[in-house]
Amino acid sequence: MSTLVAPGTTLAALQRMALLEPVDQRILVCHALGITRTALITQSDRMLSEDEAARVSALLERRLAGEPVAYIVGKREFYGLDFTVGPGVLIPRPETELLVELALERLPPRGRVLDMGTGSGAIAVAIAHARPDAQVTALDVSPDALAIAQRNAELNGVSVRFLHSDWFAAIAGATFDLVVSNPPYIAAGDRHLSEGDLRFEPAGALTDHADGLTALRAIVAGAPACLAPGGWLLMEHGYDQSAAVQALLSSRCYDDVQSWHDLAGIARVTGGRAGTASLG
Repeated sequence: MSTLVAPGTTLAALQRMALLEPVDQRILVCHALGITRTALITQSDRMLSEDEAARVSALLERRLAGEPVAYIVGKREFYGLDFTVGPGVLIPRPETELLVELALERLPPRGRVLDMGTGSGAIAVAIAHARPDAQVTALDVSPDALAIAQRNAELNGVSVRFLHSDWFAAIAGATFDLVVSNPPYIAAGDRHLSEGDLRFEPAGALTDHADGLTALRAIVAGAPACLAPGGWLLMEHGYDQSAAVQALLSSRCYDDVQSWHDLAGIARVTGGRAGTASLG
């Protein structure tokens, strides 16, 4: 049995043990004991039983080995909503909320939205939750991801149409007012793939195993066939890819091509509007 945390340790003493980042440690302790953050404070004199100490130790050791907190507890908050997550999908990140905000600003009443490569469904579900009038479609090539996304739609009480599709294959002939995507955009060999939480997340959702632009090229090329005139295409991308993505959009004659910065000041989302004429 693990002895990282000994039986008889009080919650107060446990909080003073700087084993992990304070936020990570608090989340894992609360999850292991089934208590709230408030209880962690108000029950500071509570001593851990042998079973509780073992449960806490097991979770802390998983995190010390590098496993993401979201995978350990099985959930992550995004855009004020709770999402089930697991090794089959990317962990929703705060910077992606920018994509949701930009989408909501451009979504017309009763608008039709397509989320490409939905993963956990975070983007599609967040949009559907904020705009119940919208018709939201989300697709992914991974059946496992779609199962998690469907669960998240049900968890948050929203209606989203989920499709198994390799990019545009399953939506031929459909028209949308808005297309959004957070596709794989990390280039092969990027050191970040072997660091932190990314080591545990599905590689196919992170990288195209090439220059990082393969999926972005496919989306830019295919979106005109399903975008209504004046409809927006919005894509999340890497910290150094905004110029390349703008060039892709401009080469296909999108209008109003521009990039938007996240709270860290990084150009995180780039997009453009479909013109009234067919985009070439």
